[in-house]
Amino acid sequence: MRELYRLPGCPYCAKVERKLDDLGLEYETHSVLPFRFLRFSVKSVSGQSGVPVLVDLEHGVEGMAESDDIVAYLDDTYA
Repeated sequence: MRELYRLPGCPYCAKVERKLDDLGLEYETHSVLPFRFLRFSVKSVSGQSGVPVLVDLEHGVEGMAESDDIVAYLDDTYA
C-alpha cells in the first residue's frame, strides 16, 4: 500500500494526489501539521519535514520527497 504525507491546501501535494488518482492507485493519506518543526511523523519517514512525501514499500520507496520526483516515479512505475 502506498502512503502519502500531505498538508491540506498544499499545491505540490495536490499535484501528487492528482497523479495517484489519474493512475487509479490506492493510497493512504497522512495529513501533517502546518508547522514544519512539529512534523515528526514525516521527518521519521523521510529525514526532512517538507511535504509531499511518498512511501511505496512494495517498490522499496521509504520516503520520497519533491512532487516532481514523485510524479516521475509514479509515471515510470505505474503508467
